[in-house]
Amino acid sequence: LVVKSGNAQQVAGQQANNSSGVQGGLPPPPGPIDSAVMAGSLTHHGSPNPGYSPNSAVPVPVITQTDSRDKWSKKMDFLLSVVGFAVDLGNVWRFPYICYQNGGGAFLIPYILMAIFGGVPLFYMELALGQYHRTGAISIWKHICPIFKGIGYAICIIALYVSFYYNTIIAWALFYFYSSFSTILPWTNCDNVWNTPDCTNYFGVDNVTWTNSSRSPAEEFYTRNVLEIHKASGLRNVGGVRWQLMLCLFLIFTIVYFSLWKGVKTSGKVVWVTATLPYIVLFILLIRGATLPGAWRGVVFYLKPQWGKLLETSVWVDAAAQIFFSLGPGFGVLLALSSYNPFTNNCYRDAIVTSLVNCLTSFVSGFVIFTVLGYMAEMRKVEVEDVARDKGPSLLFITYPEAIANMMGSTFFAIIFFVMMITLGLDSTFGGLEAIITAVLDEYPDQLSHRRELFVLGLVIVCFLGSLSTLTNGGAYVVKLLEEFGVGCSIIAVGFLEAIAVSWFYGINRFSNDVQAMLGKAPGLFWRVCWVAISPAFLYIIVSSFLKAPPLTLFDYKYPDWSITVGYIIGFSSFMWIPIYMVYKLVWTPGSLKQVSRRKVRRLAVCLRPERTIPDIHGDSLNMAAVP
Repeated sequence: LVVKSGNAQQVAGQQANNSSGVQGGLPPPPGPIDSAVMAGSLTHHGSPNPGYSPNSAVPVPVITQTDSRDKWSKKMDFLLSVVGFAVDLGNVWRFPYICYQNGGGAFLIPYILMAIFGGVPLFYMELALGQYHRTGAISIWKHICPIFKGIGYAICIIALYVSFYYNTIIAWALFYFYSSFSTILPWTNCDNVWNTPDCTNYFGVDNVTWTNSSRSPAEEFYTRNVLEIHKASGLRNVGGVRWQLMLCLFLIFTIVYFSLWKGVKTSGKVVWVTATLPYIVLFILLIRGATLPGAWRGVVFYLKPQWGKLLETSVWVDAAAQIFFSLGPGFGVLLALSSYNPFTNNCYRDAIVTSLVNCLTSFVSGFVIFTVLGYMAEMRKVEVEDVARDKGPSLLFITYPEAIANMMGSTFFAIIFFVMMITLGLDSTFGGLEAIITAVLDEYPDQLSHRRELFVLGLVIVCFLGSLSTLTNGGAYVVKLLEEFGVGCSIIAVGFLEAIAVSWFYGINRFSNDVQAMLGKAPGLFWRVCWVAISPAFLYIIVSSFLKAPPLTLFDYKYPDWSITVGYIIGFSSFMWIPIYMVYKLVWTPGSLKQVSRRKVRRLAVCLRPERTIPDIHGDSLNMAAVP
């Protein structure tokens, strides 16, 4: 390859009519020279006659290609987008609950081990794949292992299911945010029209007996005013759509659209607010929580180690599941975000830094939550364990707001708390929808590349319409069903197949060469072993845990058997595209399933071999174009 300087053009190193080193019409894997060129390590930047090969006087035609792919304006735009996606509402509600449930401080041991050997290697793998191949979750598979292309379609469908329920949770937070603009928060007392005789307010009131039938003002505000779940009898009769929540969801999707419609140029600016503001609010709430009476009881309950828990298999499975869903490999988001990076960007450092930030955020969030739970236990005159029974959204929409309502300056703390929840949710929505947008636009560039604004608008409308069932009186039941079955087992199975396809079929040596081409240094033995064996085993353990899931319940409602069947159908509706595409690829690929002669290409071999192993030279980062 002859290298020359150039800004607007890059040359695709195609060697038509040259059979040397080519099998089946496909270029060979990148060799040492290719890697050196792509890593920008060559010092030769010109040629006396760049239109000629240095070894021959015969002119070689120069094939140029204009690089029109978007790029991050700044490195921090990318880092904040990744952190914003990884740090979501689950860091605030899921990690603290799982931590105290699984042995307190002792849980940190399996959590850290699962992060080191499972979560972070998968996180690093996705960042490297996206940056090297520079394409989305669907079209990337023709560079890796074409028969697994169904993984990309499955990822897009799972991301759609997430958008159907996740944005509804943000809409609930927006409803709370609007309701917080009052001198007395509406979930402070039992004097409202939605309250029942079971409503019991124990803050500032003496001689109050708390029984199993007692309901706090915050719980009744959430269930009877925000959700109005008492008007639904279950999934068979979810009631009508709550227009207040529909309006909140419309505002959320409006923000999402105008953040994504122009690509990373706009979303990269929005995350400077949405990714940083939660940390400011967390710090304020941490300081406030630490000054509350009884806060120390909550911290002790959160971190007091129960070493015997380490002998339970479920604790290790919960640690693996928590780190997987927290970091978010397998969702296609990391592939999409890193595909807009310069080719020589240090994705290894990015993976370590963003993973560390994510895990530390989860840990600190536990202090924010449990200082308040200790305060509530002190006020109720009960044990922290009795207060900390709420989990999931209930922790954020009942327990924490209840504590805030009885603090000095409750209106201020309520406003910033729900602003934090909204921004945490928006970042993850940006990432999830960007994964779909990038995947589809890269797969169908001729039809959609110049119509991004219209495609994003159509996608947002589909997500809004798909969310309507979650806005009904029984919408919380639908949210729980989609969360458990639309994402859970299917996304882990997808991540497992992705790790297998890259490490075993694409080849760990080839993938390591790709990383070396970008970073100038091959991954060490630790990363190779994790990618080949430990990380797939890590995912297999999580998948097996979903096969023993307990009965699904929400509040006092037990999900009927038919709804569980519907849930499995929802989960399979995304995963099924993987075997469907495999069959399609085998049927329509030319060749024979049995080798008849050496000249015939076996169909399965073609389906497994990358269609193109050398990506376009990234002229934007190397400031060069290659000439064959």
